Amino acid sequence: MVKLALIQASCGENPQKNLARSITFIEEAVSRGGQIICLQELFQTTYFCREINRDFFKWAESIPGPSTEQLASVAKKHGIVILAPLFEKARAGVYFNSLVVIDADGSLMGTYRKMHIPDDPGFYEKYYFTPGDNGYQVYDTAFGKIAPLICWDQWYPEAARIAALKGADLLVYPTAIATLPHENREEKRVYRDAWQTIQRSHAIANGCFVASVNRVGTEGGSEFWGHSFVAGPFGEVLEEAGEEEEILIAEIDYDKIEEQRQEWPFFRDRRIDSYRDILDR
Repeated sequence: MVKLALIQASCGENPQKNLARSITFIEEAVSRGGQIICLQELFQTTYFCREINRDFFKWAESIPGPSTEQLASVAKKHGIVILAPLFEKARAGVYFNSLVVIDADGSLMGTYRKMHIPDDPGFYEKYYFTPGDNGYQVYDTAFGKIAPLICWDQWYPEAARIAALKGADLLVYPTAIATLPHENREEKRVYRDAWQTIQRSHAIANGCFVASVNRVGTEGGSEFWGHSFVAGPFGEVLEEAGEEEEILIAEIDYDKIEEQRQEWPFFRDRRIDSYRDILDR
């Protein structure tokens, strides 16, 4: 039984201030018992992919680097696991939308690089990011086996299934999803319902926990809707945030995974001999 904390916040254009605020939120989450702390996608900056502007590349940093050093110190101080999404500069001209996993002893366990990169109005990520090149990762942390996936990854059942087959108890989706300026209230409701439904379906299909953490606030006309949530192994919503800044705390009972997989044995009944067509576009 562990406590998961999702930090749902708004961001400004000063990366250092955003990092400092996030550390303050982490400290508060720890005071409330948080053991796994997850930050939202690109938590140090605005969601700059709303537009195409070469100037934003200046916000990228190496991993390990200054931000991971600060966060590792916080993780070690409190004995917590931190999942921190970063704009990574891997080498000249190669950038990734990444997430670092820092274990409770302050060690950097590894980096997941977002695999699915969107290219749509308001989400021009292909201009900035190279598709992930190190596959789907599962990290055996002090507080459970965690698979990080990022935003657009959440719409792909293949990603969730592979992570679960690799042993993940918890799928975590840091995200930045918003209502665009031309979208109305009803469209917002429909899109948000679809966003939550697809992720709850991953929990059901794989008999594991799923957490999604979104940002809030208005950036360039895009209204980020928050509603971070945690779902149990049968898709039940355990906790859900609203549309303001919030630290969402949820208790995770890993024993529920085995119970659910015994009752609904989807992994037992998989017909892997019949799935080869999935490899064809």
